[in-house]
Amino acid sequence: QVQLVESGGGLVQPGGSLRLSCAASGSISSINDMGWYRQAPGKERDMVATVTSGGNGNYADSVKGRFTISRDNAKNTVYLQMNSLNSEDTAVYYCNADVRVRYTFGFKTIWGRGTQVTVSS
Repeated sequence: QVQLVESGGGLVQPGGSLRLSCAASGSISSINDMGWYRQAPGKERDMVATVTSGGNGNYADSVKGRFTISRDNAKNTVYLQMNSLNSEDTAVYYCNADVRVRYTFGFKTIWGRGTQVTVSS
């Protein structure tokens, strides 16, 4: 079994910052891409940022220049530093990872349960 656990969400004022973390645990052989997605009420889940195992990041246009994704491969953890937050960033943030489970072949995508980020004054 492999699970992802997010942390770091909360309430922040417009213009503020938050740092999300997501740690993968369990019978992990290796992890390819990791990423952050978000879902606002009544909307679909959208990609925010992804990062390869080599550390190359990819961002949604709406967060470029404000958010930074990074990972610590030794800890199987991905981070999302969010700066200059505004009300449109309010959503549940989910992390995911393409994981190869130990003693199996191929990769499967695992999702965390999500963490709420609310930007409000």
